Amino acid sequence: MKKLVFVLFLFSAMVNAQVKAPQPSPFGKLEQKVGLTDITVEYSRPSMRGRTIFGDLVPYDKMWRTGANENTKITFSDDVVIKGKKLKKGTYAIFTIPMEENWEVIFYSDVSNWGLPKQWDESKVALKVEANTDSMPFDMETFTIVIDELTNSSAVLNFLWESTVAYLPIEVPTDEMVMESIKTTMKANPTSNDYYAAANYYFEEVKDMKQSLEWINKAIDMQEETPFWMLRRKSLIQAKMGMKKDAIKTAELSLKSAQKAGNDDYVKMNEESIEEWSK
Repeated sequence: MKKLVFVLFLFSAMVNAQVKAPQPSPFGKLEQKVGLTDITVEYSRPSMRGRTIFGDLVPYDKMWRTGANENTKITFSDDVVIKGKKLKKGTYAIFTIPMEENWEVIFYSDVSNWGLPKQWDESKVALKVEANTDSMPFDMETFTIVIDELTNSSAVLNFLWESTVAYLPIEVPTDEMVMESIKTTMKANPTSNDYYAAANYYFEEVKDMKQSLEWINKAIDMQEETPFWMLRRKSLIQAKMGMKKDAIKTAELSLKSAQKAGNDDYVKMNEESIEEWSK
């Protein structure tokens, strides 16, 4: 009986034993918020390993899985615009056709494939766009996807490998979402932070500066002791409106408050602005 138990234990251990070793194309995940939109990329990352990539390992003018192993997937939490074309929110597989001058990028609604689909279904192509390419002055050893050049309403999706980068501009509906949020909140019971956020957005997007100043004043009026960063923003709004004397007075208040708080960054910024606006 003991022998049988030992044999069963040994067999179980052999079945459950697995060799753990690094994958040749490790999994990577990129999460980026652009404005108010979440973009997530999941992909496997092959490396050059001394091989020539484009035009050899990855042939020109043929569809590529854009990575390794399972589909490279991208998820958008909101509808977006890519190179002027609309793409509905959701998750898509990314397939590409690298060419010497540019790439064709395909967003495919079926993400369940290992590599390329066994049978291509054109009805599952949600979007097909052309990506521009540039040569890099160095080699990127491991295939890399990057989202950069971030603004409140846009970003650039980059594919980097070997000495090539292919890139696509992406626009997100930040302005539409923020304006609706401001409209709804202002009809309810806005807080000081709500007024500040609205004023700050109008300032950064160069909208109605008069409205921005009105909101920042309401935000300040609701504070027992106005924070230096809120005064700093008001001074910048006033300066943009051409109210330099008022901007200097507000910046001086922000400066004193920042000194009291021991925030050297805001002390420096206010001193520089006061000097600039005094000329």
